[in-house]
Amino acid sequence: MESLSGGFSFASILVAHVVVLVFFSSGGILAVTEFDFGTLTLTRLKLLGDAHWTNGSVRLTRDLGVPYSGSGKVLYSKPVQFRRPGEQSPASFSTFFSFSVTNLNPSSIGGGLAFVISPDDEFVGDSGGFLGIMDARRSRKGVVAVEFDTLMDVEFNDINGNHVGLDLNSVISARVGDLETVGVDLKSNNLINSWVDYFGSTRLLKVYVSYSNSKPKSPILSANLDLNKYLINDFAFVGFSGSTQGSTEIHTIEWWSFTSSFDANPAAPPPPPPTGSLMNPTADKASPPPPSPAPEANSSNTTAYEQKSSGKCHNHLCKDAPGAIVGVVTAGAFFLAFCALAFIWAYNKKFKSDKKNSDTILACDVIKMPKEFTYKELKSATKGFDSNRIIGQGAFGTVYKGILAATGGTVAVKRCSHNGQGKAEFFSELSIIGTLRHRNLVRLQGWCHEKGEILLVYDMMCNGSLDKALFESRMTLSWSHRKKILLGVASALAYLHQECENQVIHRDIKSSNIMLDEGFNARLGDFGLARQVEHDKSPDATVAAGTMGYLAPEYLLTGRATDKTDVFSYGAVVLEVVTGRRPIEKGVVSGGVGVGVGSNLVEWVWGLYREGRLMEAVDRRLGGEFDGEEMGRVILVGLACSNPDPTGRPVMRSVVQMLVGERDVPVVPKTKPTLSFSTSQLILSLQDSVNDLNEMVTISTTSSETSFIGGGGGGGGNGSYSDLV
Repeated sequence: MESLSGGFSFASILVAHVVVLVFFSSGGILAVTEFDFGTLTLTRLKLLGDAHWTNGSVRLTRDLGVPYSGSGKVLYSKPVQFRRPGEQSPASFSTFFSFSVTNLNPSSIGGGLAFVISPDDEFVGDSGGFLGIMDARRSRKGVVAVEFDTLMDVEFNDINGNHVGLDLNSVISARVGDLETVGVDLKSNNLINSWVDYFGSTRLLKVYVSYSNSKPKSPILSANLDLNKYLINDFAFVGFSGSTQGSTEIHTIEWWSFTSSFDANPAAPPPPPPTGSLMNPTADKASPPPPSPAPEANSSNTTAYEQKSSGKCHNHLCKDAPGAIVGVVTAGAFFLAFCALAFIWAYNKKFKSDKKNSDTILACDVIKMPKEFTYKELKSATKGFDSNRIIGQGAFGTVYKGILAATGGTVAVKRCSHNGQGKAEFFSELSIIGTLRHRNLVRLQGWCHEKGEILLVYDMMCNGSLDKALFESRMTLSWSHRKKILLGVASALAYLHQECENQVIHRDIKSSNIMLDEGFNARLGDFGLARQVEHDKSPDATVAAGTMGYLAPEYLLTGRATDKTDVFSYGAVVLEVVTGRRPIEKGVVSGGVGVGVGSNLVEWVWGLYREGRLMEAVDRRLGGEFDGEEMGRVILVGLACSNPDPTGRPVMRSVVQMLVGERDVPVVPKTKPTLSFSTSQLILSLQDSVNDLNEMVTISTTSSETSFIGGGGGGGGNGSYSDLV
């Protein structure tokens, strides 16, 4: 038995298992191996790259509070024999490990970790989607890995950002398992257990994953695997690799046990340490997630005034009256009692009236919501609204990442501001989105209005917002994904404008309000500025609200938002997606037509179109990987929607047909049209705005956008979910 290194703080409390059983072959090399974290010395592990020891566990990546791309690897220092001369069957093995993926900034995700079988003990692969397994050449012989990927990389054919994959000499997985099917979230910060069993005689590999120390009955991944075809040597090294991808993820191996032999079936690895040990303190506590407690009685919904005005309170007063006015039977006493009851009734009526004025929408529309959450549930899901769970910040509230105890599902919890404007946004958004159902809208799971808090619960969109995918992602968003996103947003707007019972004008269409699910499908969000109007009815004038670069010129002049103002904003998004440039571009394009400081993207693209150089607008990062005719049609759709004259813009139902090739794009003039607007119309509209509104336009300038805020919120996005608030 090997002694524990003095560097292990948990040495005094761990009971050693069998350390390493060594059966020597004729060459004197390890033929059968067994070890676990409770018996290893530090010299038996080899740390490479960013891997390091901390508090008795191995961290594969750095502990940084700022986004970083790096990789690390830890290996058992002695090679393990997987083949013997003259034998057809490779060795069987079984390994159990506990790991966690924590994050100092939950909105900064990316990378993952993997259990690896490596031909050498020196190589560390690249960061990001390569997970420290491979380098940028993507192929390396002699490598078998079971990956636990936390970010969907399109170039590696990932199914989502929460999966297990079997990698064979490549980071493009030969077989994958969706962890959503077993209720495990790699990014939940919880301790996760995994078992990997390989049967040499049958060439069968099985992978199990759970929050519990109890091994699941069914594997998350099962595959036929002949190790003889992939290992280049009889001996190989075993361990783990991990990487970050411009993120702050921390990948920690808390416990590891491994056993191999040339028996038909692998021996079970040593069991995990006791629950109370330092290596695995919470595994038994994590699964299954406890059921939600029964909702508490909401005492705030039954006020003292309501109790006093009920018959029960009246009886109580009558019961106590004899003891209080014994012997006094006078008209004055009855008069006083009557006055008291009348006062209480009048006060209670006023209280209810005030409450009704502020909560009218809540009373009549909340019943339509999918679910009413309790404050206790959502506080627990967000760890007490921990600042480390913030994934978005806006003018009228904050969005937190939440993990629901009842289901283990990940959600986005929007906590609205307590001021009057924040409440107005809440009621506006709740009354509109609660009645909408479309595959390209962010789904509202439920709401909470309790303890003075205003909370909305949405589906979590794992790929963040469109603006992040375009401008902040390490990977270039492919044209196929861009085209699918544009079609999805157009479909959502066609539904809002023409298929709802009442027309919905969004008023804040922009890339930071377009969320992307794990399949890069577009989900339009943030209905805080939205307005419902009857079809074919002229909308009321309001203060212009939204983001410069996306606002239609007639909306800025009149304050009247229509479906055509949404179409203009959509056109700006189309050109943004095609060019990879923001609507208000601050830089200068190298080569071609320059975009000066503060220049408008629509102006620039229309200039290229006038000069017959339209395709020069296409994002160069696409590398020409697109159909030219299709690209030209999409750009013309963007220009048609960006027409300054609202009468020249198509309706969104026609836009959908244009994008799928079922309808021709209308003729777009080479010279950008001008907005024709009479002076009398402008004066009348401005008078309407002044008469209808008692608030001023607030103009706030950021480094890249100018936001007009009024009658709601607006402004630029600052990342995933930032503009849900």
